[in-house]
This record gives sequence, structure tokens and C-alpha cells, in this order.
Amino acid sequence: MKILDMLRGRTEQRAADPSWAALSGGVGGNSAAGTYVDAKSAESLAAVFACVSALSESVSCLPLHVYRRADGGDRERADGHWLSKLLDAPNSYQTGQEFIESQTAAVLLHGNAYAQKISNGAGEVVELLPMHPARVSVVRLDSGRHRYDWTDDSGKVVRLLADEVLHLKDRAESGSIVGKSRIAVARENLGLALALRRHGSNTFSRGRPSAVLVNEGKRDFTTEELKTISDRLEYFSSTGAGKVMNLPRGLKWENIGISNEDMEFIAAQQFAVADIARIFRVSPVMIQDLTHATFSNVTELGLQFVRYSLQRWLSMWEWNISRSLLGPIARQRYQAEFAVEGLLRGDSTKRAEFYKTMIDAGVMDASECRRLENLPQRPVDATNDG
Repeated sequence: MKILDMLRGRTEQRAADPSWAALSGGVGGNSAAGTYVDAKSAESLAAVFACVSALSESVSCLPLHVYRRADGGDRERADGHWLSKLLDAPNSYQTGQEFIESQTAAVLLHGNAYAQKISNGAGEVVELLPMHPARVSVVRLDSGRHRYDWTDDSGKVVRLLADEVLHLKDRAESGSIVGKSRIAVARENLGLALALRRHGSNTFSRGRPSAVLVNEGKRDFTTEELKTISDRLEYFSSTGAGKVMNLPRGLKWENIGISNEDMEFIAAQQFAVADIARIFRVSPVMIQDLTHATFSNVTELGLQFVRYSLQRWLSMWEWNISRSLLGPIARQRYQAEFAVEGLLRGDSTKRAEFYKTMIDAGVMDASECRRLENLPQRPVDATNDG
């Protein structure tokens, strides 16, 4: 028996990870509002989908470079390093952008993202194969180490050691290595949002009249007369737009406005959007809720999105790439880092002021500023001796 197989089989007196036991069966559960909440139903809410998309898409679209630390504290790009090639193409069916986006979304929805590491004879990771979080269980062995049991598409259970898995996670409980799902933590908030949506759908599916006819007279209409009035109303509601409808004597048309209950329903939906934005620490402006947006604060809100929303997920990737994909010696010389300068530039006026300050201080030169603006280098003027 291989040594790895022996290690994977050491399960005597094992204890399941307590945080995983709390999430057993996925993140699904019934809320007090009577709605079932799991990652799938939560993502069907537009606000949740927008938050997950804003974070996962933004992280995946940022350039991710591998740097080599040089002597003297400087560093240089190491695009030819095997880690750089792996991050560009982690497997045969995903680009680096697709892999990072899907794994980040998995952490946001499930609390964890897993990928099996395939290494070559030199110990270099050559492939990362995503594993669905709902099919992975984490087991603490009696040795204190952890094992990952993954059920593949054929139903076979694959046992992997911690060194064979890239594990990304949200905040975990003390002593646990399994991240908590924000969907599970905020189940009641999301359940209320789902219940509001269901209530609105049921209300509009049944329909409600936009107006009523009030009988102000003492005359009672016969069945035939009521049928004639109904046919006339049907005609004017469909093809009689812009025409004048004569009502029988004693009938008065009254529009039905928005009731207080409708106003409360609308306000509750607006609050649900802000509540979901809080769960994912995303400004409502980033998910197209412009209620409190102004021309002057949109740029600053965008900068805050990078600093206070994206930074946690960027750091998650950078630390785990170093810890899980590089060996102890290699991580002293190499590091992976996202380039966020483009998102932090601000408008053209602020960029110009920044570049002028940096040039005047001697920190940058004009060629470096042009490179940040994706402008070509200026040709060097030849000296005219004639």
C-alpha cells in the first residue's frame, strides 16, 4: 500500500470538523419566514447575485502576477515561472480568470472552495481541479491532520490529504479550518427577502383591479346590463385606449391608488437590498442601487469598494497561493500579487495630480507614468550634429 493511501486511511477515532458538522447537508435550511434558504435559492435574489458577481468578477479580472524577490529588496516579474503558467491556465477547461471567478463565488456562497492539486515529479503543481463544496467533507484525523473526502461525478469517494487540496475559505470559527457560509449565517435575512419576493409574485399573478365602478344611484342593474358593462370595460381596456367611455347613469369610475400595505412592501424590498449588501460588505452603489448615490461620491465609493470590499478576497488568494502552491523555500523568493493600480487611479484630474506629485518628488519618471496609462514609450530624440 502506498504511503499516501495509508495516511488517508488513518481514520480511527476520527472526529468530524465541528464547523463542517454545522453545515452538513449544505448551507440549506428553513427560515422563520417559511422559505427554504440555500446557496441556490439565495443566488436567485438579484441583490445576492449582484454582490457575488461584483466581488468575484472584479477579483478575477485583475491582473495576477508572480514576482521574484531580488537582492536589495527589489523584485521583478517572473512570467516564465511555473506558478505564473499555472495561474494563467489552471486546468484544461478553464482560464485563470474563469477559475478565480468560480472559486471566489463558491467561497461567497458556500463559505469554502476546494481544488485538487495535481503535481509532477518535481513537486510543481501543474493542474488545479475544482471540487464542488457541497461534495466535500473535511475530517479531522486522530493525528491532528485533516483529510478531504470528495465525491466525484461518478459517486466515487476520493480521499485527499490537506497537502493535495487548495482550500479557500471565508471566516472560520476558532480551531476550525472550514469557513462559515454567509448564506447560512444570514439565513433569516435572506429568508425574509425570498418571502417578500414570493408575496409579490403571488399578488401580481392573481392580479388586482386598477379601478372600480361605484354605483351611486338606487337602481339595481340586471344581469344582462352588468354583462354589457363588463364587455365595454373589456373593450376599452384592450383596444379603446384614448377613447371616451360613457358609463350608465349612477355609475362612477374611481382609480385605486397604492395602498399603505403596498408602500410598506416596496420599502421592505428596498431594505432587503441594503441588508444583503451589508452581508457581503458591498456598497449598494456597486449593485446598481443608486438611491443614495451622487455625482460627487460615486468615485469615492468605487475606491472604497477596492479598499474595504475587494481587499479581503485579494488577500485570501495571495496568502493561499503562497502557502498552498509554493514550498517553504520557494515562497521566500516568489510571491503572487494582484495589480489594483488601475482601479485606484480615480478620474483623469486626480491621476494627473498624482503623477505630477510623484514626478516632482523623484519617485517616478514620465516613462513610468505613461506605462501606467498604457501609453507607448516616446522615442528618444536623436542629437542633430549638422
